[in-house]
Amino acid sequence: MSVTLTEKAEFRLRAFLAGSAPDANDTTKGIRISVKDGGCSGYEYAMDVTSKPKADDLVIQQGKITIYVDAESAPLLEGIVIDFIDGVMESGFKFINPNATETCGCGKSFKTSDCSSAGVPCS
Repeated sequence: MSVTLTEKAEFRLRAFLAGSAPDANDTTKGIRISVKDGGCSGYEYAMDVTSKPKADDLVIQQGKITIYVDAESAPLLEGIVIDFIDGVMESGFKFINPNATETCGCGKSFKTSDCSSAGVPCS
């Protein structure tokens, strides 16, 4: 399983996790990424702070960030690059997904060629 955070994304996530951590020594605090059915293109990205990963989550260490990947979503997230953009018109996390054949204008949802991945089925 390959998930890559750009330097900007890792920096933003480290700052966010440091600000949200109730215990600075909590080594399990990380980001859980997944895909859910929805959005304007069929699938929608989800990213949540967690210190209690699910039993079947895949665990990836990227720099100082622990990433928990939902096992059902993993086929749809394989090879994803997560960036952070900060601009006048748009700011936030940007997902660059090699599995996506279409993305919506907001960049938060995507579609695969036939919705037949082992991930969450699209509607």
